[in-house]
Amino acid sequence: MQNTIRNILILATCQAFHTSVTSMGVAIGGLIGYELASDKSLATLPVSMAVVGVAISTIPSSMLMKRIGRRHGFIIGCLVGLLGALACAYSLMISSFWGLALGTLLVGLFSGAAQLYRFAAADTAHESMRGKAISWVLAGGVVAGFIGPQIAKWTRDLMNPYFIASYYATACLMVLSILFLLFLRIPPPSEDHSQGEERPLAVIIRQPDFMVAALSAMVGYAVMVLIMTGTPLAMVANNLHFNDAAFVIQWHVVAMYLPSFFTGNLITRFGARTIILMGVLLNLGTIITALSGINLFNFWLALVLLGVGWNFMFIGGSTMLTSTYNTCERPKTQALNDFIVFGSVALASLSSGQLLHYLGWNMVLISALPLVLLAGIATVWRGFKERPLVTEKA
Repeated sequence: MQNTIRNILILATCQAFHTSVTSMGVAIGGLIGYELASDKSLATLPVSMAVVGVAISTIPSSMLMKRIGRRHGFIIGCLVGLLGALACAYSLMISSFWGLALGTLLVGLFSGAAQLYRFAAADTAHESMRGKAISWVLAGGVVAGFIGPQIAKWTRDLMNPYFIASYYATACLMVLSILFLLFLRIPPPSEDHSQGEERPLAVIIRQPDFMVAALSAMVGYAVMVLIMTGTPLAMVANNLHFNDAAFVIQWHVVAMYLPSFFTGNLITRFGARTIILMGVLLNLGTIITALSGINLFNFWLALVLLGVGWNFMFIGGSTMLTSTYNTCERPKTQALNDFIVFGSVALASLSSGQLLHYLGWNMVLISALPLVLLAGIATVWRGFKERPLVTEKA
């Protein structure tokens, strides 16, 4: 138990560093991209490349960790991210848009490995604590809600060109992550005794709970990124200041992770499907609020609702997923789930800049509506099909 708590605290701290990196990237990536890109419709490409990096690294990261262990896999991911942060800084120095995109892709590869922090905590926790373990690790992002955008504001004018110091700060966060991960103690793969017969992935993904779990996490994350990626550009385009955009992103990230302190308890009490449905309703509230106006309050409230909605859908889906596989099926199932999730997120991120540039902010919001409704319908269908399972509330 003591070892589990220590692992959760280390992973939560590393989650805070990781989320600081991603929130800072969102706050500044689109604005820097707009300055460097000759084609302004590509302004959000650096942010999107980070998400593409997550998508393409999920399966390799999971398979690598199956072979060499969680700790070494996470450290390798941080080293790749460190290289990416330095590449971004150099690209700013020489005003290279495509160099910046490549650097953010490398940072995305790091994020793909870091996304497994939550599963690493669940793997070492007792079955009855999986939902709480996932929540507690993601709760580390609360700190990042203040740190990431604040670092972006502090470092904006620290060195020339603008924001180059922000990427040096990103590199420092990677180094801190490595130092904490050195103390992570998760049994190596050889000590993880498999239980049960390993089924083909085709059998696993046909389970209704897998379908709903993956769809919930996919839609929750894709809608969040679709709207969040375009928000700083939409705000600046509507005559709001960069500090206003950083403020909104800051509160959005806090809203993403603050509920994690109690989301696990809510799942234990009400079941994952109920929490997913609450997330669906909050996302609908996001769309309605953002469509209602373009002042600072509308952006702030919409992004707060978006953050909490993401939390409920992502943690609810991640918790439900843990009931769909046995021990020997764990790496490939987690890898497939995250590939589905972040492949969709990459498409959403790439679409955000195009929709915003050619069709406007309202179309970004309207395009999210069918996805949210689909997740809600699927979750309600699963609820009618079968009463909540005891294992789902674990």
